[in-house]
Amino acid sequence: MKTLYGGIEAGGTKFVCAVGSGPGEIEAIERFPTTTPEETLQRTIDFFRHQQNAGHHFESIGIASFGPVDPRPDSETFGYITATPKPNWSHTNFAGPIRDAFEMPVAFDIDVNVAALGEHTWGSAIGLDTFIYMTIGTGIGGGGMINGELMHGLIHPEVGHIRIPHDLERDPFPGRCPYHGDCLEGLACGPAIEDRWGKKGFELPPDHPAWDLEAEYLAYAALNYICTVSPQKIIMGGGVMEQPNMHELIRKHVKRLLNDYIQSPILIDGLDAYIVPPGLGNESGVLGAFALAKHLHG
Repeated sequence: MKTLYGGIEAGGTKFVCAVGSGPGEIEAIERFPTTTPEETLQRTIDFFRHQQNAGHHFESIGIASFGPVDPRPDSETFGYITATPKPNWSHTNFAGPIRDAFEMPVAFDIDVNVAALGEHTWGSAIGLDTFIYMTIGTGIGGGGMINGELMHGLIHPEVGHIRIPHDLERDPFPGRCPYHGDCLEGLACGPAIEDRWGKKGFELPPDHPAWDLEAEYLAYAALNYICTVSPQKIIMGGGVMEQPNMHELIRKHVKRLLNDYIQSPILIDGLDAYIVPPGLGNESGVLGAFALAKHLHG
């Protein structure tokens, strides 16, 4: 009998709860809107209780949460969502109520780190020990691994809030980050595209100038990560990256910006295999939560 795990992918817009063991082995899954912490966490608990009653016995639960979060197991606020811009969710104890409800081990990390773990286990990062995973959608987040360990330090990476060049004559849009204005997220997240151009990204044609500008901003970010982390691969997913040719446009700008400075064959001649979409598609997060729970269970 195969071992099952619980997985939670907690997004600012929706929650995904599942029981399973890996790709193609999801026994049950439910998606529902992110409302108040009390209502959403209770609905999460109800889902897993129902699965237990249905005979799906899982050993541990992995949580991939929107952030910022406290992922440090030795911290008094481990498992909390901290000072998030998501209304009503700041300083929410997330992992604690889940752990108390089921009296089993609960693993917890920022959503992009967990998605990176999913990609490392089953997707585009198999066999790598240092890589970046980014998601570009309602916000911009990123995580990954360095030397085979998920990225942690003071807390966790906030790759969407780096500063990138912003030519105000070419792009007078001031940015929409409530903290930094025109940081990467403020300039290049999905809502920034809508604010700048007056239409949602999926309503803009493929040859619209929005996409080349978007690709250049994301290429500046990739350049910074290449020069600091030296990743073996950069995986870019999220709703914005579903626009046709986005990966190709970003590769073009990265090649121009690097100007062959870093003498690695994959950066000079192999960017098609270096800046890539997630191998698990939209399931990186929830599958990564299984992987996180599995690591915790041993």
